Amino acid sequence: MAPARDFYEILGVPKTAGQDEIQRAYRKLARKYHPDVNKAPDAEDRFKEASEAYAVLSDPEQRKRYDAFGEDFRRVPPDVDPETWARARAGAGAGGRARAGAGAGGFGGFGGFGTGGEEVDLEDLLGGIFGGRAGRGRRPGGFGWGPMPGADQEAELEIGLDEAYHGGHRTIRLNGRTIDVNIPVGVTDGQRIRLAGQGGRGGEGGQPGDLYLIVRITPDPRYRVDGRDVTVRLPLAPWEAALGTTAPVGTPGGDAKVKVPPGSSCGRRLRLRGRGLPNPHGGPGDLYAEVQIKVPPQPSAEERRLFEELAAKSSFDPRRRS
Repeated sequence: MAPARDFYEILGVPKTAGQDEIQRAYRKLARKYHPDVNKAPDAEDRFKEASEAYAVLSDPEQRKRYDAFGEDFRRVPPDVDPETWARARAGAGAGGRARAGAGAGGFGGFGGFGTGGEEVDLEDLLGGIFGGRAGRGRRPGGFGWGPMPGADQEAELEIGLDEAYHGGHRTIRLNGRTIDVNIPVGVTDGQRIRLAGQGGRGGEGGQPGDLYLIVRITPDPRYRVDGRDVTVRLPLAPWEAALGTTAPVGTPGGDAKVKVPPGSSCGRRLRLRGRGLPNPHGGPGDLYAEVQIKVPPQPSAEERRLFEELAAKSSFDPRRRS
């Protein structure tokens, strides 16, 4: 059996890579090989491979164990010393038997096992390290360490702003499976939705891993979203901006009204407290109405006369520095 590919190699990052670099590499591969967009025969396998690699390397504890024990990191009990494991693996590669004692290669003086050149069966030695589970009766090709949990996986879920605001229900296809997803009210961009037991399959009867859906709120033509705060454009006529008014404004939760102070210029942001994205665990975000001054595209004769009269009488210069 060919050895498993190195997780760092799969993601195309060095072993010194930080979490941001690992995340960027995974996202690039996920977009490239996601089965919904890539119909190549090996796309699904490549996507699963990248997801498993990211699930391990993005978790500090799992990454630490992977760096120490390589592809066996899930099988090695938590109390095993990495150096002990490395010596055991080196001995196994030399033919399955290691000679203990002063003249032994790789196990000299190890834990008092054998003296004077006595041969020690490596499988018996490993059985001692792992609680006696690697002796007779083990499964062919493995050490018989029992059920192995499946890897956690990640995927992106694109939703609209209305879904983020009100919550909802989705049925998605992922890795050849149909999965029901409940979208919580007030979910934000980048938030993770955990689906227990929907990740990678476990080995030898082990529990499956979890699936984490990373929420991506698609751009909305009406609104701009920043965390839980939402910004909407507020068109005003020149006289409304100059004299002040109360104007209707659309929000993701329905229509509202905003008071416009006199002398409001383009770009002024008027806050409606608590009208942004809701927060089930705290205060909701705010909505900001951003002033945009609009002029009549084809003014009537009377409108034009009034504008000309205002221009003749007003001393206001918008290009003069205040």
